Amino acid sequence: MQSERFAEFLGIFVDVAREGSFSGAARRRGMQPSSVSRQIDMLESQLGTPLFLRSTRLLTLTDAGEALLVRARRILDELADAHQEIASIGGDIAGVFRLACYPTFGKRYVIPVMTALSARYPALRFELDLTERLADPVAERLDLVIRIGELADSTLIATRLATQKRVLCAHPSFFDARAVPTTPDELAQFCLIDKMHGADLLCWTEVLGHPVGHAGQRAGFACDDFEAMRLAALAGMGVAYLPDWVVGPDINDGTLIQVALEKMRPSMEVGIFALRALAKPSATVRLVLDHLKEAIGSPPMWSTDR
Repeated sequence: MQSERFAEFLGIFVDVAREGSFSGAARRRGMQPSSVSRQIDMLESQLGTPLFLRSTRLLTLTDAGEALLVRARRILDELADAHQEIASIGGDIAGVFRLACYPTFGKRYVIPVMTALSARYPALRFELDLTERLADPVAERLDLVIRIGELADSTLIATRLATQKRVLCAHPSFFDARAVPTTPDELAQFCLIDKMHGADLLCWTEVLGHPVGHAGQRAGFACDDFEAMRLAALAGMGVAYLPDWVVGPDINDGTLIQVALEKMRPSMEVGIFALRALAKPSATVRLVLDHLKEAIGSPPMWSTDR
């Protein structure tokens, strides 16, 4: 194995460990699985020890592989940070920027920023992981992870981008043949839009005093995707209780109407944060953060309190 390719092989090793298979790492890199396997063999030969235990169904790290994985991630992060820092001295922003966030948030607010920066910095490439799981910037070698809500104690560095609150809303036509509800009891008689795969994920208890489904009540529509729930509200399928960054623009342009209940307490505001592992952000991280904050605005562009 040529020493100048050591970083390349370390990157492949980390991808195999992350994906749990040669084929997964190959898809991620646009390579053939046989090529990935061959390069792992070369790395193991150079180090003089196996890094993976191979079986027909499972690929697991050996003790040596576990030890190397910790150091490999650190080495690759330092190399990427050094590359971006040195490039920025010459006025260049280049390399691969990796970010993970909620699917709807990414499509609405992150992709436009990435599009603008790609046009301005042709040598900068983006990878966007649209996921609702709690991505780990360290384990997954991500530059930023956007999360919403209270932050658990950790070593991650957080930058607040904006705040979120939930709003009740529906399409105007939904109330053509019925009065707009004014109390939680009246609202409970309507078709409601709920989120699947969890207990009260949309916080309906804040509004009704109980989750959707209480005492035999059922949601008129349930889904696990914010954008689909927004589309259901636009189609007149029920009353939604969604984050303002999902439906705020529709309320502001009159496509959806906000439902105000008597004595309803305002939804608790929670933070929208960009998390990173490194205390000192690279030039590219600073660039992306600045453009995200500028694009979102203060107050946020989706605010219904304007």
